[in-house]
Amino acid sequence: MNEELKNQVLSAREAARELRTCASGQKDRALRAMAQALKDRRGEILDANEQDLAQGRKRGLNSALLDRLSLSDSRIEELASGLEELANLPDPVGEVERMWKRPNGLEIGVKRVPLGVVAMIYEARPNVTADAAGLCLKAGNAAVLRGGSEAIHSNSAIGNVLTDAIAQAGLPGTAVSVIRNTDRNLVRELIRMRELVDVVIPRGGAGLIRTVVEEATVPVIETGVGNCHTYVDKAADLQMALRIAINAKLQRPGVCNAMETLLVHQDVAAAFLPALGAEMAQKVELRGCPRTCQLIPQAKPATEDDWATEYLDYILAVRVVPSFEEAVAHITRYSTGHSEAIVTEDYTAARRFLELIDAAAVYVNASTRFTDGGQFGLGAEIGISTQKLHARGPMGLKALTTTKYIIYGNGQIR
Repeated sequence: MNEELKNQVLSAREAARELRTCASGQKDRALRAMAQALKDRRGEILDANEQDLAQGRKRGLNSALLDRLSLSDSRIEELASGLEELANLPDPVGEVERMWKRPNGLEIGVKRVPLGVVAMIYEARPNVTADAAGLCLKAGNAAVLRGGSEAIHSNSAIGNVLTDAIAQAGLPGTAVSVIRNTDRNLVRELIRMRELVDVVIPRGGAGLIRTVVEEATVPVIETGVGNCHTYVDKAADLQMALRIAINAKLQRPGVCNAMETLLVHQDVAAAFLPALGAEMAQKVELRGCPRTCQLIPQAKPATEDDWATEYLDYILAVRVVPSFEEAVAHITRYSTGHSEAIVTEDYTAARRFLELIDAAAVYVNASTRFTDGGQFGLGAEIGISTQKLHARGPMGLKALTTTKYIIYGNGQIR
């Protein structure tokens, strides 16, 4: 076992014990100090990020991945604002969700408590470093963070800023720990430290998530791949549908809640798809069914693989469907259970879509890009879970806690 990694996790476990009983006000002061430090020291963060971007360009990362990797003044402001918002949210730790009295006089309650040590494994998203650190700290957990090698300089710089701010606020700086060694074998060791790590959360592409799920002995909260669909129904407001489709694909294509497949009812395809092509064809590679290729000459023929692919890029699969039922069948077959949307003015179709589609987030007349903890009012998010146990959808503070039973007696025996 790597001794440096073991010592890092042991230090995190010590910090978690202190955080478990830390007052809400002290955690909130630390979060505000972290936010201010990001703003005060943005120069060193941006310098480090430029090193990562330069290396990414040399390695041939595509524009969408470079966008995920990129930081700016405005994005650092967003990270700081997310931490400040967390400081203003209610603390779930210590909340007694319910209490009841048994006939024998025992009073039994359910109380929210921290998970302990949370390990995060993620790819080229340096914003995750700040988001995960803030969420874990607010929920009373220590965070051990291992980002991708593409963002090593950015993650290290953000980690330095945050740990200094936490220590200056009077909490253990080891509450947030960034693994700076890019050796992949350390990930395998980390996710098997069952005695020291309480939960591991992978956040990234399908390969990363699959590797962690298959190899971890530590319990895993699985964040999901996003093969997200938007269905334009025959009763859709087509101008609304066009705005939603453009936003869902183009606002930030390299993230998991971006639209990857557009389904269009055959009754509105001739009116809708040429307008879509005019808006998107110069920006997005369209891959379509035969009817789509007729209506958008620039579109390339889609293959079976296109319907099942999370592109995270300026590529969109488009299919014309004969009915609402066929749209639901397509989504049921290819969805990863992340975010799915319908655009329609038909109340019955909207209700049926909400009932039939099995996903973490299901939308009527809105972009899938809103599947985000901040947009849902949860503060920042640790990730978006597509599994069904413990947490589903954007995971905010409550998802980073568990419960324990508390029992008050006055001498009862069984």
